Amino acid sequence: MAGHKQSIAYSTPIVTWIRQEIEAGHFVADQKLPSEAQLQERFGVSRSVVREALSQLKSEGLVNSQQGKGVFVNARGERRMFSLDMSGATLGDLTSLEHVIELLVAIEVAAAKHAAERHTAADLKKIRKALIGMEYAIACDQLGDEEDYAFHQAIVDATHNPHFITLNEYLEQHVRRLIRQARSHTAQYHQDLIEDVQAEHQAIIQAIEQRDPDAAAAAAERHLRNAAERLRTYIEA
Repeated sequence: MAGHKQSIAYSTPIVTWIRQEIEAGHFVADQKLPSEAQLQERFGVSRSVVREALSQLKSEGLVNSQQGKGVFVNARGERRMFSLDMSGATLGDLTSLEHVIELLVAIEVAAAKHAAERHTAADLKKIRKALIGMEYAIACDQLGDEEDYAFHQAIVDATHNPHFITLNEYLEQHVRRLIRQARSHTAQYHQDLIEDVQAEHQAIIQAIEQRDPDAAAAAAERHLRNAAERLRTYIEA
């Protein structure tokens, strides 16, 4: 998973450039994009990074692949309208952070509620495994961000709603990096708060396990609201 996240990070300049070229009208509908080899040479990256960038653009509905021909720009009416530009957002941007937290609360509270209603034994095992992985990473003085992602992804998977799953993958690429930065700060400077974070995770799991959707929703919201407070503490310190 670390390699995948690295590909996402390296692919961001390619995605940004192509998106900007499309918005500026330099790449028009039905125009073929530069080849993978040309993009590799232009940005000095591997083929897998280029493919990650093109995959992201396809998921946004900006481009489409034509077998044996290449990748082409979609007409405006064929593009998906939802997108987030978080390229300039930082931990110091309070307005952007507030918007991020509001969005995550809305989505993760609903996901926790549906997970409590719909989870299987296999789903619960996957969620618990991710939490144990976080605890082990923390005990080994590691950040545990991969395990944190796996935990929240497992809850979303337990909704058995493909739209939640797709949206969560999108948010992981575009939004959650800010939460990861806060987690890094917590691990480095506020070890005492790590136990609080883990207790919040435990409360979410307990409510899901008990199939209590209201308690699961409340626990998920409490976790994210507390995360927001921790973010503000770091920024204002």
